[in-house]
Amino acid sequence: MNVPPTTDTTAPQGTEGWADFFASGFSGPPVMLILRGVSPEDAVATARTAWASGVGLVEVTVESENGLRALEAVVRAAGGEHTVGAGTVTTPERLAAAVAAGAGFGVAPGLDPDTVHAAGRAGVPFLPGVATPTEVGQAVRLGVRTVKAFPASSLGAPWISALAGPFPEVRVVATGGVRPDNAAEFLRAGALGLGVGQSATVGGALESLVGASADG
Repeated sequence: MNVPPTTDTTAPQGTEGWADFFASGFSGPPVMLILRGVSPEDAVATARTAWASGVGLVEVTVESENGLRALEAVVRAAGGEHTVGAGTVTTPERLAAAVAAGAGFGVAPGLDPDTVHAAGRAGVPFLPGVATPTEVGQAVRLGVRTVKAFPASSLGAPWISALAGPFPEVRVVATGGVRPDNAAEFLRAGALGLGVGQSATVGGALESLVGASADG
């Protein structure tokens, strides 16, 4: 019987420290700010607001050339004092461009083994997105112990808590639809951290979210 080829899900070299990296990044306010589709100037201003609130991780999405320019600007503004990552890293090529722009970690909406392997070779902590137990299992076989639940608002906080039974070694970052009024719910369900968009910095919303996360 011929066995069809399968996607390579063997654990790559270089993933060992990823879980510790994200645990440290979320050890203050457990919030990661996500900047998408903004100018380099606005990205820097918003990142500075997040840093002033104690947020340790800022992600700039790189699905466009403008995103790469914004990433470069935020990396320069961080001055080595803060870790800046790249989001929407869906291919090894996009990862390489993000690392060249100064990204210190990568985030993706889904789970692509080739990109996970590329991140391991590059020595860049990587946070892939998952939405099913099957994808969580694939991530574990790739050596990944911290994943992004996306979209969190659709999956719900109980989905995160349910993963603790079959996957006790996995930590989850809830992303997509996280707001001050539901942040604590995700954290009580066991989320390591929360990914939020730049709208969270408007009108004191970020401070409210940081406060809500402290209550979680």
